[in-house]
Amino acid sequence: MPILRLWFNVEAELKQDFRLSRRAMHDLQRLLQREQDHGWGNQLEVLIYVYWLAHGLSYSVVSRVFNVPKSTVHRIIHRVAQHIMANLKRAISFPLAGELHAVGQGFVKLSGRPAFSNVVGAIDGSHVRIKPPQQHRLDYLNYKGFYSVNMQAICDSNGRFLDIFVGYPGSVHDTRIMKNSSFYRTRQYPPTGYILLGDGGYPCLDTPVCLITPYKEPVNGQIQGRFNYYHARARSIIERAFGMMKTRWRSTLFRALEVKPTFAPLVIASCAFLHNVCLDNEDLLEPDEDAELDILEPQPPREPLAVNESSGNATRDRLAALVSGHVQNP
Repeated sequence: MPILRLWFNVEAELKQDFRLSRRAMHDLQRLLQREQDHGWGNQLEVLIYVYWLAHGLSYSVVSRVFNVPKSTVHRIIHRVAQHIMANLKRAISFPLAGELHAVGQGFVKLSGRPAFSNVVGAIDGSHVRIKPPQQHRLDYLNYKGFYSVNMQAICDSNGRFLDIFVGYPGSVHDTRIMKNSSFYRTRQYPPTGYILLGDGGYPCLDTPVCLITPYKEPVNGQIQGRFNYYHARARSIIERAFGMMKTRWRSTLFRALEVKPTFAPLVIASCAFLHNVCLDNEDLLEPDEDAELDILEPQPPREPLAVNESSGNATRDRLAALVSGHVQNP
């Protein structure tokens, strides 16, 4: 088979066929290595799965290219997706305490302001198009008018995903998704004294997690306007991370996923897992311009702060004063 000749030719580049460099593919296979209880090797299963992602989730195409029965391809795809889901933390995890300073310095560089040195993540949601189920169809219709599943993510200053939460239907508001995610419910991240950045679709909070959002437009004076400018410079890395992921898997993520909505979150999560594997192996790419088409304008939070939440407005005001104390007008 030509595709396997390509794989065994160690000089050949894989990116055109698999959307991954050879180095990233080897690392992926290492991360997913396990004892097999049937005839297919782990290497082949991972190759089949990545090829499936790279070619628009077509079981027929993969079956023909690898000369494997379609039913076998289907079993392999589901098995590898479930294996990635069970091992997400091998590639997607929060930084250790000793790594937080470097993450903060990354956000200083992104923003151009030392006031952002305690920022250790940016949070946002991204909509991935799906073919909706017959039941509960309207639950998946987002406010822009297409059917989607939401992927919430927190990333670091390099665009590496630190946490993902995938599967809520497109009609659900970002704030509600965040409040149901484990990092928020367990107060797992960021650690005390550190900050997440989010857009105006989230509430500005001090507790249970410190999440700082921009001032509402129109802003009240130069200090608020200046803060929003540098906040956006730092926070936009999460949109860039989504853009890189969607560009790499454009055949899959730039159109409605051809899988059941119950399986879609596993496919999306595996794309995020592979995004990190690629970054860790210096397999980088620029997001396409059309990757921004599915980035929706934030919708303001619809509900008041809950009993366990306290406003982050005072923390934001202190940050804004720090920003204005070090800069001229942008």
